[in-house]
Amino acid sequence: MLKKKFFKTNDDCEVTFEYAAPEATEVALLCDAHNWEPTAMKKTKEGSFRTKIRLAKGGQYQFRYLVDGESWANDEAADAYWANEHGGDNSVVFTSEN
Repeated sequence: MLKKKFFKTNDDCEVTFEYAAPEATEVALLCDAHNWEPTAMKKTKEGSFRTKIRLAKGGQYQFRYLVDGESWANDEAADAYWANEHGGDNSVVFTSEN
C-alpha cells in the first residue's frame, strides 16, 4: 500500500510504504532515492510492515521490499512497474500531485 501526503509549505511528498507480511520477521524498503540502502520497516500489530519517507515532489522513484533478508517483493499498489537489470521488475511511485 502507498499513501501520499503533499505539503503546501515545501516541495516534499511524504510517502507511507506498507507491505503485508504476517509471517515475516523483518521487511526493509530499498529505494533508488536512497541509493538502494535498506530502510527498516516497523511491524504493526496487524502483521504488516510500515515506514514513511519524504521524497521530492514531481519525481519518479523505484523501490522494492526485501523480506527476511532473502526474498524480493513489489507493492501491489505501485503507480507503475519498470524492468530492472536483474530480469525482474521494480515498483515505482510517482510524487506528482495530479
